[in-house]
Amino acid sequence: MRKRHLLRLAAVLAASPALAAPDFAAAVKADYDKSLRALFEDFHRNPELSFQETRTAGIMAKQLRAVPGMAVTERVGGTGVVGVLKNGAGPTVLVRADMDGLPLQEKSGLPYAANVKQTGVDGVESPVMHACGHDVHITSMVGTARRLAAMKERWKGTLVFVVQPAEERVGGAKAMIADGLYTRFPKPDYALAFHVASNLSTGMVSASEDIQYSSADSVDITVLGVGAHGAAPHTGKDPVYIGAQIVQALQGIISRERAPLRPGVITVGAFHAGSKHNIISDRADLQVTVRANDEETRAQLIAAIKRVAEGIGRANGLPDDKLPQVRVSEGTPTTINDTALARRLNAALARGLGAAAIMPWEQTSMGAEDFAYFVAAEHGVPGYYFAVGGTPRSALEAAQAGGPPVPSHHSPLFKIDPEPSVRLGTEAMTLAVLELLKPGASTADD
Repeated sequence: MRKRHLLRLAAVLAASPALAAPDFAAAVKADYDKSLRALFEDFHRNPELSFQETRTAGIMAKQLRAVPGMAVTERVGGTGVVGVLKNGAGPTVLVRADMDGLPLQEKSGLPYAANVKQTGVDGVESPVMHACGHDVHITSMVGTARRLAAMKERWKGTLVFVVQPAEERVGGAKAMIADGLYTRFPKPDYALAFHVASNLSTGMVSASEDIQYSSADSVDITVLGVGAHGAAPHTGKDPVYIGAQIVQALQGIISRERAPLRPGVITVGAFHAGSKHNIISDRADLQVTVRANDEETRAQLIAAIKRVAEGIGRANGLPDDKLPQVRVSEGTPTTINDTALARRLNAALARGLGAAAIMPWEQTSMGAEDFAYFVAAEHGVPGYYFAVGGTPRSALEAAQAGGPPVPSHHSPLFKIDPEPSVRLGTEAMTLAVLELLKPGASTADD
């Protein structure tokens, strides 16, 4: 899949004319040179874990308050920040950027690489890294807010800038909505966001007219065994052995129960048990991520995990009160772009950036996004989520030719090219807002 995507990208670029630029591109570049570059590098050096983004949130609040006319509220849904910029009568557009990092030790070799540790909401201290590009997103939001404030003659309506915590735990969007995002602040007619993509060339934008990201659920499995001496396994119930059977059997759900044309993934990302060579522990803990592209498959996979885990426990002679416990601790549904809105904004970006900048969307993994909560059916808010290229074309072509692979998101080696990523993210988001808020524009309900 990855090779096909790179080959397709090379073909598109080879056949395309030179990329265009919006009439405000020079102003975006000047802003990057003057302050956005330093802002990005500061964010990258000082990442913070989910729901612990106090420093980042404080900087974002200060930056948004510096935008003329912006009203800013902090501590929404924990560390979230909301900025509201009004400019007469018109639709309301929500622009969202996530700000949390990941518990990883950075090994990118960048001169501004992070070297910090932090204790997360789980009580575990770990190194922290921006290994998914959220530093690009928040830097670009500052650039977008500044640009739109300087161009008020070209739009009418209300902008709601949402600086969201805890996307990596798929909990921040839900927390902000629960804290009154859609009642304490103007409810949007449209919701917009973007993600920098390491597998997409700088200068390129891509958005689906349907599903953009898969669902994701974090499933915790606790296997309660009976402790014993390692030399006398028959006197206990070994949770490591039982857990290993569960790990193997979970893949049978994917290969033998899931419909082959309906995507799904079950990955055991962590398996913790025991303390010494010759001790059979009395507990094992498994951490599982589950992905799907529709709610029916999502529910089927989660139910099957519970059935399989309990069944293996029974097969190993565990009593009912000691069967493996299965709990969904975090989750988000699929992120689906509103088709009419996506077609409208894809066309607007093609006009503003040039058709050569628009890459047909291809889902190359089952990544997930809690942006889905902002556009959930019960809110009636159409959403548009797009990808912005973050890796130089030369690096992608080298990887395609057998050279060094491009590090993926969530890798300690992850890095993107910040200037073209931040600038294009700013330009594309600004163009999308100008399309939706151009004078005389109607709301989604009109």
